[in-house]
Amino acid sequence: MRPFYLTIFFLIGLNPALFAADRPNILWITCEDTSPHFGCYDDDFAITPNVDALAEQGVRYTNAFAYTGVCAPSRSCLITGLYPLRLGSQNMRSSSVLPKKIRCFTEYLRDAGYYCTNNSKEDYNFKRPETAWDESSKKAHWRNRKAGQPFFSIFNFTVCHQSQIFCSEKKYQSNTKRLTEEQRHDPANVFVPPIHPDIPEFRKEWARHYDNVTAMDYQVGDVLKQLNEDDLEENTIVFFYSDHGTGMPSIKMFAWGPGLEVPLVIRFPKKYEHLAPTPPGETTDRLVNFVDFGPTALSLAGVKVPKHMQGRAFLGEQETQPRDFVFGGKERQAECVDLIRYVRNQKFQYNRNFHPELPFGQYMSYVWNHDSMQAWYALHQAGELSGPTAKFFAVPKPIEELYDVHNDPWQVNNLAKQTEYESVLNQMRAELKSQMLAAGDLGLLPEREMHSRSESSTPYEIATNQNLNPIEKLWDAANVANEGDPKNILQLIHMLSSQDSAIRWWGALGFVTLKEHAKPAERALILALQDSSPDVRIAAAEALAQLGEIDLALPVLKASLSIDDPFVRLSAMNVIQRIGPPAKSLIPTIKRAGIKSSQQKDVASYVSRMVGYVPEQLSE
Repeated sequence: MRPFYLTIFFLIGLNPALFAADRPNILWITCEDTSPHFGCYDDDFAITPNVDALAEQGVRYTNAFAYTGVCAPSRSCLITGLYPLRLGSQNMRSSSVLPKKIRCFTEYLRDAGYYCTNNSKEDYNFKRPETAWDESSKKAHWRNRKAGQPFFSIFNFTVCHQSQIFCSEKKYQSNTKRLTEEQRHDPANVFVPPIHPDIPEFRKEWARHYDNVTAMDYQVGDVLKQLNEDDLEENTIVFFYSDHGTGMPSIKMFAWGPGLEVPLVIRFPKKYEHLAPTPPGETTDRLVNFVDFGPTALSLAGVKVPKHMQGRAFLGEQETQPRDFVFGGKERQAECVDLIRYVRNQKFQYNRNFHPELPFGQYMSYVWNHDSMQAWYALHQAGELSGPTAKFFAVPKPIEELYDVHNDPWQVNNLAKQTEYESVLNQMRAELKSQMLAAGDLGLLPEREMHSRSESSTPYEIATNQNLNPIEKLWDAANVANEGDPKNILQLIHMLSSQDSAIRWWGALGFVTLKEHAKPAERALILALQDSSPDVRIAAAEALAQLGEIDLALPVLKASLSIDDPFVRLSAMNVIQRIGPPAKSLIPTIKRAGIKSSQQKDVASYVSRMVGYVPEQLSE
């Protein structure tokens, strides 16, 4: 609905663009898959003169964070000012449906007379409304607006995307053709972080990443030059940031600091320097999260921030008090199911891992395109990893992680079990639960259940429905399931008889975590193979397979591969993959398990990928 004041403007024949003419233009220059690897962030290996110059003229944020370490959920967060875990857009990749009242923040800018362009990536995990942009294409530009009309424009650069690290040599040379020989990064001089083994494959790829960042820096200079050519610098607030951290294995797609922390530089022209938090060339350590960016753009433009937005404006007329914490998480990435939530303040980051039975480093076809990932996994298989480099493949993974981010930026030393940090741990755990409840977190539901429970409405609308998304009960169930303690067996059996299928699912997962210690619950698990929920049946089948009851588990998994639902088939495929060669009798069924889905095309495509590689793994 059009704001009231704009309705009056139209009725009396005024153009709303005239109302906005004295407001700032806002330019977002964004890049992909890049942590703060810039000279202005004290990275001596980086060669980024254009971004560094922008930082000298603007404000550099030292605590800016993506919602998660991957693009689509983070972009969903940026465009709506809402957490993906509330929208049902948190999984990478998926397709959620939004209620009519949830709009992209650019729609409010357009209502206020702004010309809004996106050049050109969207990738929101939902179908964006037609009214989101005046232009969204590779040709979109502020230059196409009406004379004098204020604009909001995004230019997004993909040359530093993860795929451009493992691309062909020909493609890499094309991407970096503007670099001089002095600007190319020597793998011998690369800093290999402690989370990665120091091997040639990682050195080469880290060097490529830095070369790609330099290539992107040239592109930043191109856009800034166009702004100058159009004599718009003195009317335009410029943002530069990345969509999440570096596109390297164990960084991108995860919820540790290196994958979440992003560069953020904002330049204010003299006309609007009163809006800046510091003088030019200085820094601010204010905590900001992607959920805050949309509200901040509205605030700078003088447009009222809608009450339903979960973000907080950190600049402009509607600036709020600084955050004490940022909050976010990690869900399914491509084929691999996982669930992580984090909170972070100025000193510590706390992560809660809701699937300790799974390693961080699950096989993922996309990530295995990296030579570095293949070499790293080979070292793991050979038993040649130790210390921080072994953490990625360890099972079980810790339920809780706590890191002193000032002294341990690569988050190597987990403080969660150290008694001197018990009070910090308790505080961060309580804050995480509070954030999940306040946000209406849908993540404790199985992904299939989230969509089926919201079929007659939307995920957003069921998020705060205590019958359809009982977060506190699910939190308690997950805690019991994750402990892996045999003393919980009776409680887990009781959970298997709950009226709520999501509680029953957590009960079955608890026995997966218990592995051989689940033997006393074998009868209850056999009964669970007949559960009405396919999620429960599949989890019970995995628990029984771990007890050696392959003959009981495989028929359930085989039947699941025939259910006309990509979420069910994907779950079954993952369990079969973990069972390994004892499940090789299912290979013929797996090869016929490809599926099409009009609603969840991406999930269906991951099923098809698994049809290709799971049989190979079962035959090894």
